[in-house]
Amino acid sequence: MLVFQGICRMRLWLRLALSGGLICALGLPVGAEETGRRAWEGGHEPSRASNESRENQIPELAQAPVVSITGIQVNPTESGLEIILTTANGDSITSSLTVVGNAQVADITNAVLELPDAEEFQAANPVEGIALVTVSTLPNNRVRVAITGSDAPPATNIRTDAGGLVLSVEAIAATDEMSVEGAIANDAIQVVVTAERTPEDVQEVPLSITVLTEQQLEDANVSSLEGIADNTPNFTFFPSGANRTAPFYSLRGVTNFNAFSRDAVGFFVDDVPYDFAGFIDQDLVDLERVEVLRGPQNTLYGRSSLGGAINIITRRPTNEFEASTALSYGSYDAFDAQASISGPIVEDQLFYRLSGNYGRQDGFVENTLLDTNVDGGSGGTGRAQLLWTPSDEWEILLNASFADYREGAEPFVLQSSDDPFETELNFDGFNDLVTNAQSLRVAYNTPQIRVTSITAHRFSSQEGAFDQDATAADLEINAPDFSSRVFTQELRVQSPEASDRFQWIVGGYFETSTFNNDRAFITGLDTPATSPLPAGENLGNGVTDSRTLATFGQVSYGVTEALTLTAGLRYENTQNTTDFERIFTSRDGTLVLPLLELNDLEANGSELLPRFAIDYRFTPNLMAYGSLTRGYRPPGASFDPISADTAVFDAETSWNYELGLKSSWLGDRLIVNLAGFYNDVSNFQYPSIQAGSVVVSNADIRIIGGELEVIARPVSGLELIAGLGLLSAEFRNGTDAFTGIPLEGNRTPFTPSLTYNLAAQYRSDIGILGRVELIGFGNTFFDDLNTVEQGSFALVNARVGYEFDSYGIYLFANNLFDNEYITQAFNLGGGIAAIYGAPRTAGLQVRARF
Repeated sequence: MLVFQGICRMRLWLRLALSGGLICALGLPVGAEETGRRAWEGGHEPSRASNESRENQIPELAQAPVVSITGIQVNPTESGLEIILTTANGDSITSSLTVVGNAQVADITNAVLELPDAEEFQAANPVEGIALVTVSTLPNNRVRVAITGSDAPPATNIRTDAGGLVLSVEAIAATDEMSVEGAIANDAIQVVVTAERTPEDVQEVPLSITVLTEQQLEDANVSSLEGIADNTPNFTFFPSGANRTAPFYSLRGVTNFNAFSRDAVGFFVDDVPYDFAGFIDQDLVDLERVEVLRGPQNTLYGRSSLGGAINIITRRPTNEFEASTALSYGSYDAFDAQASISGPIVEDQLFYRLSGNYGRQDGFVENTLLDTNVDGGSGGTGRAQLLWTPSDEWEILLNASFADYREGAEPFVLQSSDDPFETELNFDGFNDLVTNAQSLRVAYNTPQIRVTSITAHRFSSQEGAFDQDATAADLEINAPDFSSRVFTQELRVQSPEASDRFQWIVGGYFETSTFNNDRAFITGLDTPATSPLPAGENLGNGVTDSRTLATFGQVSYGVTEALTLTAGLRYENTQNTTDFERIFTSRDGTLVLPLLELNDLEANGSELLPRFAIDYRFTPNLMAYGSLTRGYRPPGASFDPISADTAVFDAETSWNYELGLKSSWLGDRLIVNLAGFYNDVSNFQYPSIQAGSVVVSNADIRIIGGELEVIARPVSGLELIAGLGLLSAEFRNGTDAFTGIPLEGNRTPFTPSLTYNLAAQYRSDIGILGRVELIGFGNTFFDDLNTVEQGSFALVNARVGYEFDSYGIYLFANNLFDNEYITQAFNLGGGIAAIYGAPRTAGLQVRARF
């Protein structure tokens, strides 16, 4: 009750804050306008707040004196070079650094560049490893220093000197270390993201967002959605064993348990939307970073998402030749090989990148009846990219990928079994997953405007079969055969990256898709005599055609240097048409019985989705934000209905309230972020399941929770990461479709009450790496009636390695204490059948970069 009252107060405070911010914007004194400009301007930079030292306080509204920079010296040193900026009157100037691509960038506020014989300064290749040094004037009394490394951002220190500023620079080659993420001097934690469709410091983004950098992904050996979720508060991934048949997920209590509708969370790989549970679980290799945005994302993205967005960004083609590889071998004969290669075809204009992996693994579950493995298998992915930059303004990226996996079946084990990794099945089964995607991204970027077009196509197919009854009896086999083809077109027009006080974006989105469902339930010789149908094949054939049209936009306005107001709006229209028939054919073929035929089932909808946000920077290292967002999940028709009156379900909508704090301390060595949220969800789409039959219904639910994230680098080489997610997602009404039992007060399925992740890692100067992780989950229910539950549990992972030159060798162990836990569980007709999480595994990995 106290939590509920607190959240209600939060909602009231947020409404008042938004109203107050608008009043403030209307009544702002004229003298405050100039000082209300944002500091970040220019290319690829954070744009939300001043880049003055985080140790300084935000200036008062009175304009500070403007300093004239009149002299620039670039002096070679033993380790690199020294850049000295001198001022006309001996005034001191300050700044701090941000890494963008291969550049270290320092912006100086309240300053102008007044050189005696030039409007800006430029030095090309001043020393080996430094490609370019520029000092230029930005609007609104700002000066930018950009130091671009040949292969990687140079290590740079800033110190204020009498009469100016000194930057000490040391070049870092891309192959000097296993990664260049550590090139920032003094271990400051600074990450640039594009979560809001423009490059900015993650600490300036008024959203609850988790970012995993390339270095963090490699250190934690993350190459799957499950690995991403394990490092993200309130994001949980429920795999189907050593198998990709039907994983489930939860992000802030929003799940894909209703797999019959569009995913409530947006999964994007290089801007291409991925969809459907059986198609999204693929190996993720050659990654640059991952951004997990919690809460509805409707006003910046082509495909909308009610629960949040997972942005997966792979490494792009480079102008310098590079290659990398990683090989690992471990328990259950698990082998994985990854490789990438990149370089120029035409220097400075046309570049390529190839990457991919191949892996195989024995299953975790043994079928003692047939003496075989149930799950496990082999497969891999590949990606080819071609980047063309015909001019400074144009960038054209062609991206093609594929995935192909041949695996065993879902390893269901009856919960009453003595050993969770042994079962007796009369049929092993299989799962084959094949996907491919192509996209063309065309970007036009000028100081006046940015235009981006993304055209994409994705085809996916999944064919499989598994023992539905999970016993040795010849009762029933579930044989799904799904395929999907999706075309998307997104167009965005937005303010330039140099926009300071006023930022805007408008866009349009078109999507068309066809989903084919040919799923058979095959009953066997042990079919009970009391069954309404004899042994045979119950085959369902369905086709769903969908079309989505949307337009969206968002505007952010810096009322003062501390206060920014944001408003966005999306209009979305969806049309879905489904045709379905179910026919039973007896085992001997003598009986052919039509059971169900549905034609032109329509599920159409449209919705206006507003977003309002406010963020206020109390000091340069402390920001508070609040937002009110409308969420939406379109209506749909079940692609595997059991009757006409249960075939269609309504659109799911929500009002989402969020408050958050973002802070950095100790010279950006310590990051502490906190968020709380309250979601009112109407017409929540949920399935009731009984003996393989599924009915999707609508009910109202309430979701309350929060996240805490901490990253610390207390001493050089030591990194501590902690995340905590609290969640309560409960039904307010609704009934189970098969039993009629009321659901009010029940927890929604696949929503852990608690998630947490802790990691302690040390990388020594002599190349020793040690890492320990603790990943924990609160109790989770797997059905709407809350009869099947996994209690709280925790997993411990460890990793130790030695890194030298461009190589690394590592030993790893996951689930070190061999805890048993359930990832999925259902009533499949023969009792409660469960899939258990991976047991203890260990192995060896070798990495190399060239």
